[in-house]
Amino acid sequence: MFLLIIKNMDDFSIIAAKKTIKDKKMIKRDLEKIRSNCILSKIFSHIKKQKILQIIKYNKKIQKRLDVNIKDFNEISQIEIIAIPYENKFGNFINIFNKKFEEYYHIYFNDSKEEIKRNYLIENEKVKKIKIVIDYQVESLSGIFFNCDCIESINFIRSKGNNINNINCMFALCRSLKKINFSSFKGKNLNDMSYMFWECSQLEELYISNFDTNINIKMDNIFFNCSNLKVLCISNFNNNSIKDMSRLFSGCKSLEKIRISNFHMDNLTNISYMFSGCSSLKEIHISNFHANYLSNLSYIFNECSSLDEIHISNFNANNLTNLSYMFNGCSSLKELNLSHLNTYKVTNMSSMFSGCSSLKLLNISYFNTYNVADMSFMFSGCSSFKELNLSHFNTYNVTNMSYMFSGCSTLKELNVSSLITFNVIDMSHMFSECSSLKELNVSSLITCNVTNMSRMFYGCSSVKELNVSSFTTYNVKNMSYMFSGCSSLKEINLSNFNTNKVTNMSYMFSGCSSLKELNLSNLYIGKNNYIYGLFEGCSSLKDLYLSNRNVEEINKIITFSKEKLNLIIINH
Repeated sequence: MFLLIIKNMDDFSIIAAKKTIKDKKMIKRDLEKIRSNCILSKIFSHIKKQKILQIIKYNKKIQKRLDVNIKDFNEISQIEIIAIPYENKFGNFINIFNKKFEEYYHIYFNDSKEEIKRNYLIENEKVKKIKIVIDYQVESLSGIFFNCDCIESINFIRSKGNNINNINCMFALCRSLKKINFSSFKGKNLNDMSYMFWECSQLEELYISNFDTNINIKMDNIFFNCSNLKVLCISNFNNNSIKDMSRLFSGCKSLEKIRISNFHMDNLTNISYMFSGCSSLKEIHISNFHANYLSNLSYIFNECSSLDEIHISNFNANNLTNLSYMFNGCSSLKELNLSHLNTYKVTNMSSMFSGCSSLKLLNISYFNTYNVADMSFMFSGCSSFKELNLSHFNTYNVTNMSYMFSGCSTLKELNVSSLITFNVIDMSHMFSECSSLKELNVSSLITCNVTNMSRMFYGCSSVKELNVSSFTTYNVKNMSYMFSGCSSLKEINLSNFNTNKVTNMSYMFSGCSSLKELNLSNLYIGKNNYIYGLFEGCSSLKDLYLSNRNVEEINKIITFSKEKLNLIIINH
């Protein structure tokens, strides 16, 4: 084993010493001498595209002195990074392992860790293993292995780095990394662990219980997209001061258990996406969270498709503002009690329960929705609902109700009389695919500000009566597919419809196979109004009442319609 040091590019004063050398004082003296000169250069040049380490200028002298052949370095398989204790200014130490002779060549560099990473890790696909020895008080290892796609294993052999505080992005994008041994790593003063294992998609086990996280530490995105991670030990984490744990386990789709019962969340403000994409998780306990300052719960359980039980009964949060996508895609949940949740300050509930296809019991009886502006997709895809009580909902400030009940295919009753829709702009797909609804009273809905009613009742195949006579539609621009697929609907009263601004009425009544007559005499059908397929599939429709002001468009209607219609023109 050799210690190689180049003092000067021109004169190449070289210290070559066997590990068994007796005069260690001489080595230390020469090290101090070189350090005092402050002129150090590396013995190997940048790794070239052919992945061969080349000894820099005049390398014949070095090769001869050490009896080293450059060809021996064609199969570099292991690199060891060492931080040595010669004052904190003294740079980095690298050992390069020659697989052929199974011995280490130690090369001292004055480079920054960024240079080491770029020149010896990222570009060298043959390096698979990294060993780390920390013998002095280094403060930051942030990003040292960032995007080192070749590394398969990292082992902390020894660590005296009690002052290490920043390990942000340390292993981020190490997509080949399968094993990390932290048993000798001392993380007592850490203040930033964010993105540490970001997209380490080959990691299967991780034991970091020895980390001390007692101080205010950044922990967002630590395990983001560690998609093969099956065992994660963080049992000793102490989190009293942490504010942001967003995306902490996001994308860990192989994790079946996460033990966080010891987490104390007194100062948390953001845990959005915390478990998002953890599709193998079956149970989560967060009842110990004391979330007095927590405001964002969006996407926290998003796509947790195996989750059949969530314990949040003691969850105390008085400052919540965002619950969007909170349970989106939790397709195994059968019941959910949120009666204790304080929602007074919440402004966004979009997609909150969307895709909860097994959910049969949902207790939201104490929801305060006065400040909510977005309820789009809120119950979309809740295909096991048979009833839904919204009598306590205050929707005065809601502007978006698109897809709100879309896909609630087993819902047989729905009372929306309590909904205040004065400020709603978008009602597209609002009741689409509610195929079991036989009655739907929408007479109380105020639609004066609505601009989009596309597919509003699309696929409501069981509804026999639909009173939309109270609808105010002078701001609506899109009515495409509005009643499409309402195959049981026998009549529609559109006497109060104002369609002056509508530009798309395509397939508006398509599939209304039970309609026998339709009065559109008060409707304005402009030249630029797209009306393709307007009556397609209206197999029972015989009488169609139209206004004479739409004479120019009558030919379009006749041409586009495949049904034989009896046109009745009414003069206005």
